[in-house]
Amino acid sequence: MIIEDSALISRTPTEYAFTDMESSIENLFSTLKKTQPTFENRLVAIKGDCSLPNLGISKTDRTTLIHEVSIIFNVAATVRFNEKLKSAVITNIQSLNDLINLSKEMPKLKSFVHVSTAFANCIHDLIEEKFYDPPMDADQIFDLTNYMDEKLLDDTTSQLIGTYPNIYVFTKSIAESVVRKHVDSMPIGIFRPAIVISTYQEPIPGWIDNTYGPIGITAGVLMGLMRTHYCDRTVKANFVPADLTVNGLIVSAWDIANNRRFKKDLPVYNYVSDDNSITYGVFLEMIHKYGELIPSEKAVWCHSLIITKYRLVHLFYIYFLHLLPAAIIDTIAVCAGKQPRLRRIYNKIHKMSDALGYFSTMKWTYTNERWNKVIAKLSPEDRELFFCDIKDLVWGAYFPTYFLGIRKYIFKDPIETLRQARIKWLRFYWICQTLKILIVCVFLVIIWATFAGVS
Repeated sequence: MIIEDSALISRTPTEYAFTDMESSIENLFSTLKKTQPTFENRLVAIKGDCSLPNLGISKTDRTTLIHEVSIIFNVAATVRFNEKLKSAVITNIQSLNDLINLSKEMPKLKSFVHVSTAFANCIHDLIEEKFYDPPMDADQIFDLTNYMDEKLLDDTTSQLIGTYPNIYVFTKSIAESVVRKHVDSMPIGIFRPAIVISTYQEPIPGWIDNTYGPIGITAGVLMGLMRTHYCDRTVKANFVPADLTVNGLIVSAWDIANNRRFKKDLPVYNYVSDDNSITYGVFLEMIHKYGELIPSEKAVWCHSLIITKYRLVHLFYIYFLHLLPAAIIDTIAVCAGKQPRLRRIYNKIHKMSDALGYFSTMKWTYTNERWNKVIAKLSPEDRELFFCDIKDLVWGAYFPTYFLGIRKYIFKDPIETLRQARIKWLRFYWICQTLKILIVCVFLVIIWATFAGVS
């Protein structure tokens, strides 16, 4: 059972990309419909809302769940880094507590998997498959958010989260402590995936329905808008494809069900790509390579991205590669009687880039012995059916589907436009090179005139 707050489905953090959820879901299940045309008859949707008490589930639906459900995947969360603390606590912590209480009434319950994040304990350099003390007890944060004035709560949020980089990981860390309280009384565990990106193979290659994380960065670059990012190219890009992650979730549920007596040993699975990692430098190379091979017809300029781990250098690039061009183009738009848009778009891009900068400049060491032992238990047939071993993932084969997926499902740009897109990209490229030459020439003329006047 997956309970998801429909109000938290992302539109997009930028105006140059958007998501049509209905068409995305139709695409997602198109392959399944071919092999199981009546699969929808086996699904029962339960109306709920994570922001409401007891998940907003009616008494009738609650009774149905209690008698029918045997496996629970708690995937619901608000992943916005700048979410209001009260809203994040209700969705990421209180709803989990309510779901656990509901699950304790289920006589058939075999496994409860709480989906956390590999960054829930990011204040530590070494992240093992174990429980870490949270920044605050769950009951304390409930009392604060329930009884403290909301404006005062918002004003003191930065002091409350302390060294945690954002609200998301702060609440996810506390949520893990809620799970730990129940390890003795039910088959429950924690699954910690790294940064989830588009699918590799299932149900369709490259499928994605949001622009969070590296998807948003890639989309911004391919559109020709984002030209600098605060990032250390030597840091591991801890990415995991969505379909492998879902398979990993299923496998972790199986392992929890087969090892019901964990006692105080809370089963935690770090699902990361450290055993088959790439760096952000390699990721940048892929963006440049496939941005040229499979450009989008929706692009507004040729792509280019500079990454630097030096904050001041990054700010310099922002002013000269983002803000200055935006000011010029918006001024031209106003003179032409049109609405200025580019500065507003860049403000959103910069918020996204700043939020991700922490995770692309910091280095963590992960251990995943428990997860590797679970993989070793799988039969050859299950390893193939539930493909989730990151060590077997070929990144060179994955990246073409990644970029094609962004083109198709984010930009809504069909493959039939590829020829026109390449022509457009080439045109933009030569215009860009010409502008660079002109700027250099003007700069040299100014220098020559300055020294000539002095002499």
